[in-house]
Amino acid sequence: MASIFTKIVNGEIPCYKIAETDDFLAFLDVNPNAKGHTLCIPKKEIDKIFDLDEVTYTGLMQFSRQVAKAIEKAIPCNRVGVTVIGLEVPHAHVHLIPLHTMEDARFIQKVKLSAEEFQEVAKRIKAYL
Repeated sequence: MASIFTKIVNGEIPCYKIAETDDFLAFLDVNPNAKGHTLCIPKKEIDKIFDLDEVTYTGLMQFSRQVAKAIEKAIPCNRVGVTVIGLEVPHAHVHLIPLHTMEDARFIQKVKLSAEEFQEVAKRIKAYL
């Protein structure tokens, strides 16, 4: 059965898209730790990040870096944090989280955004890609 991320890749579920290549997709997390929290995924569904082949793994990290640089310019924050956990969705993914404090990286406190706020955040980040 396809993961929710594969359904996003296939266009079956909408997302707030930030960037896309033939192999990777970046979109806003709909349950974000902070405004601008973005997920970067390979389009090919692989459960665990370290099960990715070396080319895909390296490509995902390079893609994530480009997106993180855009987030850093678009969203006021102290830095963009990177985390890979992978327990919530069985599809390799990188979290890019604008950090103000360590609490923003803990996945305990979430922010609520309207559809309009998500669209505005996506637009601001895309402008720096």
